[in-house]
Amino acid sequence: MSVRAVSLGLMSPQGTAAYDGLTDLPPLVGRAVDLARRLGFANSCRPEHGRLLHALAAGAATIGETGTGCGVGLAWLASGARPGTRLVSVEIDTQRAGLVASLFADLPHLAVLPGDGREIYRAGPFDLLVLDGGGYPPDPEELLKPGGTVVIDDLTPASTWPPRFGGQVDQARMHWLTHPALDAAELRLAPDLAALVATRRFPA
Repeated sequence: MSVRAVSLGLMSPQGTAAYDGLTDLPPLVGRAVDLARRLGFANSCRPEHGRLLHALAAGAATIGETGTGCGVGLAWLASGARPGTRLVSVEIDTQRAGLVASLFADLPHLAVLPGDGREIYRAGPFDLLVLDGGGYPPDPEELLKPGGTVVIDDLTPASTWPPRFGGQVDQARMHWLTHPALDAAELRLAPDLAALVATRRFPA
């Protein structure tokens, strides 16, 4: 199964820096942010998006993520999840995947897998799936349980309909907003940050 890489907007190049001066973070998030700083990794999940993931995680028994980075988004998910929730995250950088796996070593239901986005199919379907803004699966029904939710993070907010990016209709964003199996909405988390949230409909 392939994952088609299409840009939905701008990733968060200063996501790690957004945590400077914040003191009310869950401890696991703080540890992941420290790892990102040590490695000079700038593209962490921003706090606004992390708090959304934290809230959504509480309602899921199985959670998947692509684009682990240094584990900041994963830490928000793990901090909000109920005990026993299974979490799987995929990271293409093998060294980072190993370091993040060590960071979460005390959580037996959490796994960090090295590899590209195709690896996430091996662990699905999910109640909650978090995808980075660089791609989308050809059929979300393969990765989501009925009633499951997918979140696509770190987007530039859309200001037109249809949404546009780079001067053209943002086909990747439209894939989610108009998919016949999903109910989807774009949530603006900050003036310069948005996320797509879509829930798989139950079969008729």
